Amino acid sequence: MRLQRYLWPALAVVSITASGAALAQAPSALLESETRVGSLFGARIHAGDDAPLALIVPGSGPTDRDGNNPAGINSNTYKMLATELARRGVSTVRVDKRGMFSSVGAGDPNAVTVELYAQDYREWAAALSPEARGNCIYLLGHSEGALMVSAAARVQDNICGLILVAGAGRPFGDILREQLRANPANALLLEDAFAAIDSLEAGETVSTDGMHPALAPLFRDDVQGFLISMMAVDPAAVAAAAGLPTLILQGDRDIQISVEDAQLLSDASGGELVILQGVNHILKEAPADRPGNLRTYGDPSLPIAPEAVDAIASFVDRMSARQ
Repeated sequence: MRLQRYLWPALAVVSITASGAALAQAPSALLESETRVGSLFGARIHAGDDAPLALIVPGSGPTDRDGNNPAGINSNTYKMLATELARRGVSTVRVDKRGMFSSVGAGDPNAVTVELYAQDYREWAAALSPEARGNCIYLLGHSEGALMVSAAARVQDNICGLILVAGAGRPFGDILREQLRANPANALLLEDAFAAIDSLEAGETVSTDGMHPALAPLFRDDVQGFLISMMAVDPAAVAAAAGLPTLILQGDRDIQISVEDAQLLSDASGGELVILQGVNHILKEAPADRPGNLRTYGDPSLPIAPEAVDAIASFVDRMSARQ
């Protein structure tokens, strides 16, 4: 039996249908350059002087600046998003997380916490905001990254707003239980898995001795500190505490994070909620069936949903006009 790997894992409600012409991938005319803050590295696409700027923060695990992951995700979602936002006049920097890929020199990728990641993105904001319109930047976090940018934004005056894409609105333990339960192949593992989650939620490490081999990678010793950190926070409360203009973007065919999560984030933060019809977790148009949805994760030829770009660019335009 094989465990389904964890893939993260007063309101305006807008429903957008995924239809119309697909957005193309990056043309050579849009030049990309390497940028860094200390030992943290990223890729910049410059949309012009005095343009608003968004920092794109990846999702869970070894997900790189382009939105790809060696565990089978080959989507180029972040690269496509950055390219299309540049066409709409928004500069971006998309980053590699500490200890991974180009940021490998920034430390142990497993010795992390929510607050440590948040501090990294505060440092990016401090370095990038002087050159952006309004001397502030937008923090765009995808999946797990939505929590990290929300945490980074507290008590900061150099962040214009938050863009939370496919982010959890419930504590991580709840999300993990739901994701494990969603795969029928995990049925015989759930008792042990849920017991481990209960312990981690209580701030206690667990032993993997005697644990089913399929569960051991999920709860291995070197990531338990991070799991405890994640399970100790409520993403909706963190987003609310940021107190910033917020856009919550959610596909209705996301099989990892639900529309309910997006609603919780929006209710807590007072942010604008945009539901993308026919769009999945990686911002691609996807079939309704689970196998077909998952196949999109490994197809980099599929374009990003144009409505996702429209919603983000429109939010940035409106917020920047107020500065």
